[in-house]
Amino acid sequence: MTLGPQAERFVLHFGEMGSRWGVNRTVGQIYALVFLSPRPLNADEIAETLGFSRSNVSVSIHELQSWRLVRMVHQIGDRRDYFESLKDVWEIFRVLVEEKRKREIDPTLSLLRGLLLETPSNADETYAQQRITEMLELIELSTAWFDEVQRLPPETLESLMRLGSKVQKVLGFAGKLRK
Repeated sequence: MTLGPQAERFVLHFGEMGSRWGVNRTVGQIYALVFLSPRPLNADEIAETLGFSRSNVSVSIHELQSWRLVRMVHQIGDRRDYFESLKDVWEIFRVLVEEKRKREIDPTLSLLRGLLLETPSNADETYAQQRITEMLELIELSTAWFDEVQRLPPETLESLMRLGSKVQKVLGFAGKLRK
């Protein structure tokens, strides 16, 4: 596969962003390549296109599979494994959010809930527990809200997102009506 200038910039940028998202540069670049490809790619094609070792591609593909961002497909008459990304960008968004939640939010919720089971032994610990309670309530509220949003059909979610600051104006107007 040959990358044009636009695709090359996209792949390089995803590599740079990978470290900010918690994955390495190689994983980010491989994902970008598979995302842009109109057909499934095998590991040798990925390695050749990006100039990576076959073993580096293999490890990175496994990581992308663990994130559920790429899936393995097969082609008749070919024993090699091919990889493709999810096609629907809304589904990619949902999967990313679910995986981030599973890896980052859920362990934090477990820790906070466990900490609140302990009895404070002094005023500082009582204060700390109050702060932990506030943090737990915020995270639970936001995850419950996001769970509801995530159940919306993609078209509704897109419309909601396009509303942007208009939602704030509507809520502000509704608040004034209640007074």
